[in-house]
Amino acid sequence: MDAKRAISETDDVIVERRGSAGIVRLNRQKALNSLTLQMVRVIAAALEAFAADSGVASIVVLGEGERGFCAGGDIRAIYRSGKEGTDEAAAFWREEFRLNYAIATYPKPYVALMDGITMGGGVGLSAHGSHRVVTERTRLAMPETGIGYFPDVGATWLLSHAPGEAGTYMGLTALDIGAADAIHAGFADHCVPSERLPALVDAVAALPPSATALDVHRAIAEMASDAVGGRLEAHRPAIDRAFAHDTVEGIVEALAAATDTFSSEAQRVIATRSPTSLKLTLRLLRAGAKSASLAECLTREFGVGLQILANPDFYEGVRAAVIDKDRNPKWSPASLGEVGEADIERFFAPAPQALF
Repeated sequence: MDAKRAISETDDVIVERRGSAGIVRLNRQKALNSLTLQMVRVIAAALEAFAADSGVASIVVLGEGERGFCAGGDIRAIYRSGKEGTDEAAAFWREEFRLNYAIATYPKPYVALMDGITMGGGVGLSAHGSHRVVTERTRLAMPETGIGYFPDVGATWLLSHAPGEAGTYMGLTALDIGAADAIHAGFADHCVPSERLPALVDAVAALPPSATALDVHRAIAEMASDAVGGRLEAHRPAIDRAFAHDTVEGIVEALAAATDTFSSEAQRVIATRSPTSLKLTLRLLRAGAKSASLAECLTREFGVGLQILANPDFYEGVRAAVIDKDRNPKWSPASLGEVGEADIERFFAPAPQALF
């Protein structure tokens, strides 16, 4: 195997060539590899270069450090952009969503190692890929309803196509899931013990430049193990029964009527989320289920994201979770009953600029 050769390096992203593999390492460890606009641009440029390189058979994307693959987008930067009225948030979402689509349509095997925390934008970097690997340390989530936002990066496509109502459960509760649940929900393909990941990268890099997606699949499968301990499949009847309703109020009522601990936990958690975000998320998930493509969902999400910048819950949610960290957001409106159809409809104004 060829020794690894650095292609480019920044403080936050390391791009290198190792054997037949193009390697992209997220290297913003103190921020759990959260994505900045510059990181998105470096990753997009690397993928474009590797796609054109006949010596590269596949791409491997991973996060440096043992805590997480990627905790999402740099929410502080988006918060600041919204507060100051700059174009940074719009630019970030535009380029991030285009990157998500590029990953989903990438012409070569795209291997994402979702070790540790994988949330929000980290899901966008991984779950759209062709070969998605989780480990016993994976904690995957779309946590947006807890910060007055909504699942984006194409998650309204992914969640709405999960088995039964698993995606609705994930989107509304914003709770994290492990390896078995990630595979069940369609966000991952293989579970590989974290201690085997270095060997897995070596095995993929050792494949010939002519290696196919099936060859990469086999290399991963040889190191994979069974994922155990999943809750979504075990509680699917309860999830499907409660979360099939098309109103958040209906879902909450169904959870309240259930007698099992799982449903009670879901009801308790949903009660802490932004009422506006809950209704907006459910609307987006139902629209995602009827959409023709990922691109359609990303386009819708982009427009909604721009409108979110005028929503007080977003700033209050980020304040409570990231700025002051008091974990005690004061939502406005404070209850589901105060959020009307018109309040949700206003988020669906067309974006001033096309995403694609």
